Amino acid sequence: MDFKNLTIKTAGEALRKKEITVRELCDYYLKNISEKNKELNVFLEIYSDLDEQIETAQKMIDNGEGNEMTGIPIGIKDNILVKGKKSSASSKILEDYSGTYNSTVAQKVIDSGAIILGRLNMDEFAMGGSTENSAYGVTKNPLDTERVPGGSSGGSAAAVTADFAMATLGSDTGGSIRQPASFCGVVGLKPTYGSVSRHGLMAMASSLDVIGPLTKTIEDSEILFNVIKGKDELDSTSVELDPEMNSVRRDEVKKIGVPKNYLKEGIDADVLENFEKSVQKLKDLGYEIVELDLDNLKYSLAVYYVLMPAEVSSNMARYDGVKYGKSIEGDNLAEGYLKTRGGLLGSEVRRRIILGTYVLSAGYADEYYDKAWKVRNLIKSDFEKAFENVDLIAMPTAPTPAFKIGEKSEDPLQMYLSDIFTVFANLVGVPAISIPDGVVDREGKDLPTGLQLVAPDLGEDRLFEVGKKFGK
Repeated sequence: MDFKNLTIKTAGEALRKKEITVRELCDYYLKNISEKNKELNVFLEIYSDLDEQIETAQKMIDNGEGNEMTGIPIGIKDNILVKGKKSSASSKILEDYSGTYNSTVAQKVIDSGAIILGRLNMDEFAMGGSTENSAYGVTKNPLDTERVPGGSSGGSAAAVTADFAMATLGSDTGGSIRQPASFCGVVGLKPTYGSVSRHGLMAMASSLDVIGPLTKTIEDSEILFNVIKGKDELDSTSVELDPEMNSVRRDEVKKIGVPKNYLKEGIDADVLENFEKSVQKLKDLGYEIVELDLDNLKYSLAVYYVLMPAEVSSNMARYDGVKYGKSIEGDNLAEGYLKTRGGLLGSEVRRRIILGTYVLSAGYADEYYDKAWKVRNLIKSDFEKAFENVDLIAMPTAPTPAFKIGEKSEDPLQMYLSDIFTVFANLVGVPAISIPDGVVDREGKDLPTGLQLVAPDLGEDRLFEVGKKFGK
């Protein structure tokens, strides 16, 4: 059996036909992890209950139970709770914290019979675009170990590329699934806001966060998404999905919009060339390409970097060594707070807390926070109007391929500009997917780039359908 080329679909079929066992499948990935994880720093921990998980999954298969995910080995980002397992969000302040309950997505994955191999490295509290901000070391890109895998779900993307897991779960606040998917040459889905429960996800920016899959193929992304999606009474922002509406939408994709006025600056010439080739391929597949005017799209990065830190400032207040997390004692309560948050939170987390506290402060909230919300609504309105004329929108996922470790870590602004093509989807709430669309040469290495497809709310089926055709 060629384990390397197995997908969720083909592995599931092989398991049900008894061509392989769950143990053999898991052992293949565990062997890869044991040989390469020390160099790549992808998994922070392999769970100790794998034997029990494998036995349960094999029984489900032998009894003719389960679904397409039964027996499939996956990894989970370190900010998604699994009961009884460490969940540190790659931060020193939560170094000893273990989940007291299962997140809804973890419970759904467990119920499906999938095997959770362990937890994956990430930027601390999901704040970063390179997985250089983890308290437990940098994750390296398996395609070029001198380069980053992207972030904040860098461990989740690298695990799929390195063949450490068949699929993984990550979280996306401003591109944290799609950008690492582009850098690592895998498929990354940011679902519609609310289509996947956030219960048990450590909040970074609550109006932007969403959990999604990273996989080898579009088909695998669809399979895993169908397992984790759905309304959850434990998450008041989750939404009811309408399968009939989605199935109708799948057949409607005829026109794909391209915001040409947004692709003039800030993108590498060869990355833009790959995108233009992808647009031509979509034309060749029979889709009509429509140029779009999204006038307010250019403000999305600025809006994001006002609203996101504001929500970070609020959400991070709980990590003070009293309510949550480790603490460093001081001579008094105030000094204890300062030592704890100053000593146990990384520089990028502190930077975003300070920025968010500033934009929310008296005298500045009107000027920054309230204004940013108004522009967010304008951007949302632009997309609603665009989707009256087109069925999908196509854009590059990232303006560059994976950059070198340390190249942008001293320049936060350059790092933030990596999100230029992704943050709008979180501001608007719409689903978006990154699909590998070619490679570019950097110092003799072929580095992948990504095509990003964007659909209206609950239009994931459109993404899967067009993505499958594009990938053939």
